[in-house]
Amino acid sequence: MKKTSSRSSSFSFRPHILPVTVWLAVVMCIAWLFSYRASRFEVLGIAQEQLHQIAANCPGRLKAVSVGLFDQVKQGQTLAVVDTVLDNQILKGELQAKLNTISAEIERLSAQLVPTQETILADNSDRQINHDTESRRLAVIVDDDRLRILGLKAQIASDRMTLENLAMEVKITADLLKNEAVAPYELERVKVQYNALAKKIEENQRQLEQAQSNLQQALKRQDKFAQYQPQYASVNSALEVIRKTMKVQERLMDEVSAQLDALKQRGALELKAPFDGVVSQVWHRPGETVLAGNPILTLSEVTAPNIVAYISERQAGRVREKMVVELVKNNEPKQIASSQVTYLSPTIEQLPVKLWRNPNTPQWGRPFLVKVPAGFKAIPGEVVSVRL
Repeated sequence: MKKTSSRSSSFSFRPHILPVTVWLAVVMCIAWLFSYRASRFEVLGIAQEQLHQIAANCPGRLKAVSVGLFDQVKQGQTLAVVDTVLDNQILKGELQAKLNTISAEIERLSAQLVPTQETILADNSDRQINHDTESRRLAVIVDDDRLRILGLKAQIASDRMTLENLAMEVKITADLLKNEAVAPYELERVKVQYNALAKKIEENQRQLEQAQSNLQQALKRQDKFAQYQPQYASVNSALEVIRKTMKVQERLMDEVSAQLDALKQRGALELKAPFDGVVSQVWHRPGETVLAGNPILTLSEVTAPNIVAYISERQAGRVREKMVVELVKNNEPKQIASSQVTYLSPTIEQLPVKLWRNPNTPQWGRPFLVKVPAGFKAIPGEVVSVRL
């Protein structure tokens, strides 16, 4: 009887162990879940928007825009064409001002050179030509030829700009005549002005070539004379100021000529796409005048290159650079990809409004940057989860 009682007592105790075991297992599972949650959590980020303003580097008139709003474009594709005629006219005005300054300086130098010539002539009438007189005479001839060349270059450059304007006027008048907007007399009048100025330029060009030839001959005579006779300091000192000023004007004239040559080669300016993207904004239409640096189009990348995520102030120390994370996109199509933190901000900033839990309560956090890996498609501005 005792044995039977002992066994039944043993078996009656075991059913009480089962609830305790289940309870302990549940507690351990909950503890593990809390531990896992503490070591692995998610924060929200926004796909970074990459924008590029398409603008001209000089003022002009927008001739054509080959794309529209939200059109997809390829790198190197022509987006717009800007006619730089407006910029050319501005540069022509600046160059004309420089030419006027050069011409005025040439006149001043010529006025200074006249007294020197008169002094030399007076010396020649009083005594025979000696070394000093001959040296001065040759120096004045050389300087006079150089001034002549400089003046002709300035005149030719100025007349060529005027000739270009007359050519444009001939073309415009011819178009108006076709539309019977002007009388034939107007076209003939403009053509006469154009032809007269063209002949004047040809004549000045011939005179310039002759003056350059005279200068070369005068320089040879001066060099030959210097080989046999000594140079006096008085000759150089009397004309030194004029010569230095003349050299400055010659360099300015060369600069203006180079700018005029470069101006002739300028045409329409093509603006191309710097990367594959989508036209997100159109600021100007064909026919409008645009200034240098003013945006014509705004180009956005098709996919975001980075995710800007924010971690709360309390957990800000848990993120570090080069830390491996997971990007989770819950919108269609759903995606998960592995990446890493590329940059961690040193400051706490206010989160974008779309990431606030309550639209009326601002939130703050520490921003960090996560690179979007290849194959992960994130639309700029889209909310993406970042698992740490």
